[in-house]
Amino acid sequence: MILYLISSAAIAQQKNRPPNIIYILADDLGYGDLGCYGQTKIKTPNIDQLAARGRKFTSFYAGSTVCAPSRAALMTGLHTGHVSVRGNGEFPLPKEEKILPEYLKEKGYVNAMMGKWGLGLSATSGSPEIRGWDYFSGHVHHVEGHYQHPDSAWQIQGNQLHKIRIPGGQYANEWFTNEALNFIRNEKDRPFFLYLSFTLPHAELVVPDQFIQPYLNANGESLFAPETAHAPGQHYGPQRFPKAAYAAMITQMDTYVGNVMNEIRKLALEENTIIIFTSDNGTHQEGGRKRADAMDYFKSSGPFKGIKRDLYEGGIRVPFIVQWPGKIEAGSSSDLPAANWDIVSTFCSLTGMRAPETDGISIAPVLLNRTKKSLLKKMQNRPFYWEFYEQGYKQAVRKGNWKAIRYYQGVHPVRTELYNLETDPGENHDVSSTHQDLVKEMETQLEKLRKPSDNPAFQIK
Repeated sequence: MILYLISSAAIAQQKNRPPNIIYILADDLGYGDLGCYGQTKIKTPNIDQLAARGRKFTSFYAGSTVCAPSRAALMTGLHTGHVSVRGNGEFPLPKEEKILPEYLKEKGYVNAMMGKWGLGLSATSGSPEIRGWDYFSGHVHHVEGHYQHPDSAWQIQGNQLHKIRIPGGQYANEWFTNEALNFIRNEKDRPFFLYLSFTLPHAELVVPDQFIQPYLNANGESLFAPETAHAPGQHYGPQRFPKAAYAAMITQMDTYVGNVMNEIRKLALEENTIIIFTSDNGTHQEGGRKRADAMDYFKSSGPFKGIKRDLYEGGIRVPFIVQWPGKIEAGSSSDLPAANWDIVSTFCSLTGMRAPETDGISIAPVLLNRTKKSLLKKMQNRPFYWEFYEQGYKQAVRKGNWKAIRYYQGVHPVRTELYNLETDPGENHDVSSTHQDLVKEMETQLEKLRKPSDNPAFQIK
């Protein structure tokens, strides 16, 4: 009888505690790179299974079209019109911008990050050990994350950040995954938040042999011939078969996602664990990969125009999959627009905390099928904003089904393109000339949603 009471109490405690959260972020993965989003050449069975057992979003947006501002938007709940980090570079998050693990720590979560951080070097206001992370194993500098087989990385040890040697000659993402699995095993009895931030399929197209072999024929040649080799002696390592390597890196990542899913299942944590998979921005053309490889051969942007560094949909619309057995309907999908700056509010809501005032809103009602008509209308018609500084300043806003992109030459706007995403999701037909009143309305939104940055790197020049 005593054992029965103890067992019942343990089960009740498991059900009543906040859910575990695992947020898996790919690096430069395009909307169309997964089987569940229409990919036919690249194998992603584990992520496809995640979608089959959860909800797939088809209008989810990254915070930016490159990694640092996208990750800053995710962590703070602020879009690039308000967040401090609005472009790539080693710019630390300031103390006054509270971030996701700091919110969750208030609810008793133990927080771990494995992979690429990129929001503050050691001894800055953004260094991981002072920003709510209890565990960290990964890269703090962006360029560190460019390489797939480095010999060293960073780790929190004794509340201090230390540079360490990656053990056993492991590839970086293999090590990130193993560290994540150890964290899950060690902290399975407490509510935990795991942020697994891969550097796959980022630009150095270097991959373990076991993952590229399925994309080679019996003669050791690429299944995707003709291939143009990426020569040695450049920023990124050499690669004989860029197309095969890109596919292999996605399958490599898919295998690691499967390892995490299996560990959660083995530890009987599935019913109280939310698993999310998404990407930081659109697909790339770096490390030997050509734009034609991305857009024409693999159709990595799916039906959309553009890639990384574009504000067209292909640069910012990304996969977003959420699994939570018993809570989120299996095999479901949503075309409701949402963005990664909604995640702070969403996680606060799902864990029983009051959502802070940010640019985002909680999409928990959408996940749990509890969206009222009034809320649904508000979510459908709210504006989404981006700005970007490379290759000349540009801004974008989506409101309802309308999307505007404004281009600048120096400090002056030179044109605003306008698209109807309902009838033209590929942004092939600029209708600005026939909708001048709507263009002016969208330009007003572009001004309204932006606060000028104090950082000289993020000012219109």
